Amino acid sequence: MEITYLGHSCFRLRSGDVSILTDPFPDSLGLALGSPQASAVTVSNDHPNHCNWRAVSGPPRVFNGPGEYEFSGVYIEGFLTPPNPAMRQRNTAYLFEMDGLHILHLGDIAQPLSARLQERLSVAEVLLVPVGAGCTLKLAQVVELIQALNPRIVVPMHYRLPGAQGELLELDSFLKEMGMKAAEFQAKLNVTVSSLPPETRVAPLQPQAQPA
Repeated sequence: MEITYLGHSCFRLRSGDVSILTDPFPDSLGLALGSPQASAVTVSNDHPNHCNWRAVSGPPRVFNGPGEYEFSGVYIEGFLTPPNPAMRQRNTAYLFEMDGLHILHLGDIAQPLSARLQERLSVAEVLLVPVGAGCTLKLAQVVELIQALNPRIVVPMHYRLPGAQGELLELDSFLKEMGMKAAEFQAKLNVTVSSLPPETRVAPLQPQAQPA
């Protein structure tokens, strides 16, 4: 399967003819999403920067909230994560099963997961995790969560990008926390069960969206 990072918390997950877009954002964020096509869209929360599914052509099927879903051979399960006391909006983490792989998109996770939820989500081989702090987990908490979930591949998201609005940390802050010196960006991530690394690897992806 193929994973492309568009920017902010938005990814395209593609397997064959099926494509899923996560958390599409509006141009008001400062990044131009364009008019992407997708078979389905997942929305982790109702903040405008995460729920612009109307900009996606298809028309896509939209998943917005906890539950178990099946779509064109793809299995999706949404989990409500602990809320941020300072914010009223809920956040849904989505676990995708595609091509024999489990991909976990954490959305705007703001509080540590319960032990029970942590155990359930530890099946994920690929973790899409917010690393810009702000309304999401602090960097030390992100590192603890990665260690607890123990994925094979970690793809950072929701960090400061040129032109984007919001007070988020730079990607370098997360990389330093993980003991890495610099990002080695990939345009896309093509991954199969047989190509998974034996130990956790951080794989930053080049954002495809340009400043609006």
